[in-house]
Amino acid sequence: MSKYFSKVSLLLLFLLLIISACTTQKKPITKSTVKNTPSIPKNPKETPVKEEAIKLNLPEVNREFRAAWIATVANINWPSKNNLTSQQQKDEAIRILDLLKDANFNAVIFQARPSADAMYKSNLEPWSYFLTGEIGKAPTPYYDPLEFWITEAHKRGMELHVWLNPYRAQHTTGGPITSESIVKKMPEQIIKLKNGMFWMDPSDEKTQDHVSAVIKDLVKRYDIDAIHIDDYFYPYKEYNGGKDFPDSRTWNIYQKSGGNLSKADWRRGNVNKFIKRIHDEIKSEKSYVQFGISPFGIWKPGFPEGIKGSSQYDELYADAKLWLNQGWLDYFSPQLYWKNDGPQSFTSLLKWWESENTQKRHLYPGLNTVGLRDVSDRPAEIVRQINSTRNILKNAAGTIHYSVDGLSKNLTMYNAVKNSYKTKALVPQTPWIKTTSLDKPVLSIDNGSNSANAKWNARDNQNVFQWILYIKYGDTWETEILEKNIVYRSLPLNKNGKKLNTIALKSVDRLGNESDYDAKRL
Repeated sequence: MSKYFSKVSLLLLFLLLIISACTTQKKPITKSTVKNTPSIPKNPKETPVKEEAIKLNLPEVNREFRAAWIATVANINWPSKNNLTSQQQKDEAIRILDLLKDANFNAVIFQARPSADAMYKSNLEPWSYFLTGEIGKAPTPYYDPLEFWITEAHKRGMELHVWLNPYRAQHTTGGPITSESIVKKMPEQIIKLKNGMFWMDPSDEKTQDHVSAVIKDLVKRYDIDAIHIDDYFYPYKEYNGGKDFPDSRTWNIYQKSGGNLSKADWRRGNVNKFIKRIHDEIKSEKSYVQFGISPFGIWKPGFPEGIKGSSQYDELYADAKLWLNQGWLDYFSPQLYWKNDGPQSFTSLLKWWESENTQKRHLYPGLNTVGLRDVSDRPAEIVRQINSTRNILKNAAGTIHYSVDGLSKNLTMYNAVKNSYKTKALVPQTPWIKTTSLDKPVLSIDNGSNSANAKWNARDNQNVFQWILYIKYGDTWETEILEKNIVYRSLPLNKNGKKLNTIALKSVDRLGNESDYDAKRL
């Protein structure tokens, strides 16, 4: 009996457990239940390795624009003669670029169009006399000098700005005028000045259209960083024997059409229209290509108070203050070719131009490195001007040296400037030019017995211009700005008694914008 009841009890208990399991509702699976659950790959080798992001407080790198003008007109800087071989021209270019790179310059302003001619292959204007000694003659053996300068500058982490004179048609040293010359091809738009130069009439629409076409062609076909025009708008009066510019043909057409501006305002109006047009056309073609202008350093005498000298507004019909106020440019480089004290004070003029920089564009004054007058120690004065620019403009500082001969042919000047540019610098950022952010680069480290081998790359490598490498020994960071083609560093694990513990990397685009960093701890 007890055995019977014992068996029945066990059976009933088993049945109750089955019923309970069947009637209990299962908890539904929701997204919140599995959102943090890693998926299991079919192949274990495909398991992604998720590295924990390293939070770092990286030091800021130095920023300053440092450039030199390379004048090709009259063979001032390059090529040194107009009868050099292609290889000799290349060798001279390399020496100039290496000289500037060694002094930590980060840009060159290369005169690719000295006077309605071309230091590059153009279907609009002839090969330059200053290149081969003959208008319209290409280098032999053939190469494209502008393309060469761009490639070699970029290889060294330096920007290449194309400098051109918009209205000069023929220089007095430019050789005989041939059928290839713009003087023959656009005779109605060309005016001969009393000093022997030929000038395009800035108020003629055909002049404006032609120069516009030249600039658009340069921007479209070449990997340049900027278009740069200098102070030659209407010519200086001494070019025409002190007499007024002879543009009666276009002036009479304007008057007959019902125009009621004064002649001076009409001239300025045409130049203003041209500046705005060029700016807009460059941005329409390639928004990242900058537009820079280097006008005569004085807007008008008395601005600021006490300044004396020529007036760009009244003599060159260039209202450069308006262009700066309106932001029709990306950088502005007034030619402040005078010492700090005097009737054309460098510091006073720079402060005044800064006060007019209402759109906060880049302000990079031009320094007269080659021919500053009335100073006993020219290198010391140029260094003072570099320091004054830094004090006034702070983190947006920059200077352009006229010209490279002031550095290459004067060792004392070169060493003084090099000492002022002790470390490399990125160019100041240009926030008003909108660009796509760079991807974070990919950094990898292989440890050896005495060194760490760092390698890197970027998915968007075509948009990378430079790298910033950050290295930390103990508690001390070191930074290095590297050219794009450098993608490897072997770093000692110990230095000065401190251990290498962290390496980080950023990529930098052509406008100086930095990516997010990738980092590794050792």
